[in-house]
Amino acid sequence: MGKGFSFIGNQYRLVLEDKEYFVDMLFFNRCTRSLIALELKIGSFQPEYVGKMNFYLNLLDRQVKMPDENPSIGIILCADRNNVEVEVALQGSTAPIGVSEYSYLIPQKQIKELINNELSGNKE
Repeated sequence: MGKGFSFIGNQYRLVLEDKEYFVDMLFFNRCTRSLIALELKIGSFQPEYVGKMNFYLNLLDRQVKMPDENPSIGIILCADRNNVEVEVALQGSTAPIGVSEYSYLIPQKQIKELINNELSGNKE
């Protein structure tokens, strides 16, 4: 994650007028002195993710953030994204929200085993 991150919780519960909302993961960054809301998405980026994150950041700032802390920051991690779509979705938003991709990496040992099995004709 980087320097200064402290894990607060996963599926962090927020309540507004008897309705529950859950942030996938919540951190506090000691360097920026701000809460960091992280949303993990299995598929491609969808523009509505920005609105949802903005809502979470507003709730965090209203209910969780201490007076001496900076505004909350949102990070949306998706399996895939279209940069133009992300740019348009974030346009006009004043909330500090970032969108990035993640990828699955296969460990080197497993890659070598797969290659060796394929070359030897041993298919698992």
